[in-house]
Amino acid sequence: MTTMAIDNKDKKVLNVPHLRFPEFSGEWKKHSLGEIGETIIGLTYKPSDVVDNNGIIVFRSSNIKNGMIDYSDLVRVNKHIKDKIITKENDILVCARNGSQRLIGKNAIIKQEDANNTFGAFMMVYRANDNPFILPLLSTKKYFSQVGENLGARINQITTSDFNGFEFYFPENHAERTKIAELFRLLDERIATQNKIIDKLQSLIKGLNDSLYQQYGNEIMTSFSKLGQSYSGLSGKLADDFGIGKPYITYLNVYSNNVVNENDYQYVRISDGEKQNVVKYGDVLFTLSSETPEEVGVGSVYLGKDDVYLNSFCFGIHIENKGLAYSPYLSYYVSSTPFRKFIYPFAQGSTRFNLCKADFEKADIKLPSLDNQKHIYAILNHITEKIETEKMILERYTIQKQYLLRQMFI
Repeated sequence: MTTMAIDNKDKKVLNVPHLRFPEFSGEWKKHSLGEIGETIIGLTYKPSDVVDNNGIIVFRSSNIKNGMIDYSDLVRVNKHIKDKIITKENDILVCARNGSQRLIGKNAIIKQEDANNTFGAFMMVYRANDNPFILPLLSTKKYFSQVGENLGARINQITTSDFNGFEFYFPENHAERTKIAELFRLLDERIATQNKIIDKLQSLIKGLNDSLYQQYGNEIMTSFSKLGQSYSGLSGKLADDFGIGKPYITYLNVYSNNVVNENDYQYVRISDGEKQNVVKYGDVLFTLSSETPEEVGVGSVYLGKDDVYLNSFCFGIHIENKGLAYSPYLSYYVSSTPFRKFIYPFAQGSTRFNLCKADFEKADIKLPSLDNQKHIYAILNHITEKIETEKMILERYTIQKQYLLRQMFI
């Protein structure tokens, strides 16, 4: 373990980070990214340029995941590509323009295996000899503050000119830059490994969930209307009612979790005696609408002890027939591939899609026997608990990185 010394915090030296390798001294100096390297905008291409195979990969914003290049959603094109926009090892790929403001500025370094591809026109590449040192700078609060200050008024974008103007403090000694870069490289590698562990476990649980359903899923024929009573979410609420009061489950909480996250509630004012439906233990919750039919009817199960309320764009089902359905198992059932295929036809609309709730509730569904539901839940929940442990480890590494980013840069 390399020894570090707290420098600026105690000595009040100007333009020196709080935490520093002890063998280095001297003040850091401010430079713009344009002084250090160059920023290059990506490739413009037509739909007719896109090919299924044998084309060059075009990196887009979806190909940056957890600070790494992700190959799960690829576009390839067949056209001449200028050498300048061919990715090179240690380039930093940056999202420059996107419909979602929160994605602007996200970035990843191009590793050796990512080189010799290209990148789209909504992306840019920053190319400099000091990129291994600059990469962690692009995860700091100072970086994202500059991104926010330069976002276009009408379009969510930062230009190459904006990016070149971003300013940071650099140590003048290149050996110090190299040592800092190596520290963060090792930490990023460990975080990447931890993310891969989690991804593999999540893939395992998805595959096993589908496999076990295929094996045991034809034992009971029923419907949600036979399993319990449906109810709507909050009604009659105004904007001023939100922010304080009693906990309610948000749309995003239902959409993002097969079991409701009890640490992610928001709050709504509920008057004494006010009639609002209450979510109980074991209730199955669904989203009612979305911009795509694939995202309609996404399900989650509430396994908390306290009574809570539900977002108005969702609905719930009180599971009353305990002889047919085991609510903890339903949290896996509603996220299975067979269930997603089953619910897809009940999404109706053109620009926005809504779940045809009445038809969905009456439609026949197939479940394993109650004993097998409990058995399957025990198997899958064991893996889920393992995932949660691995996520806690990931969180500790992430907190450590954020601490070092605050302390080792100005």
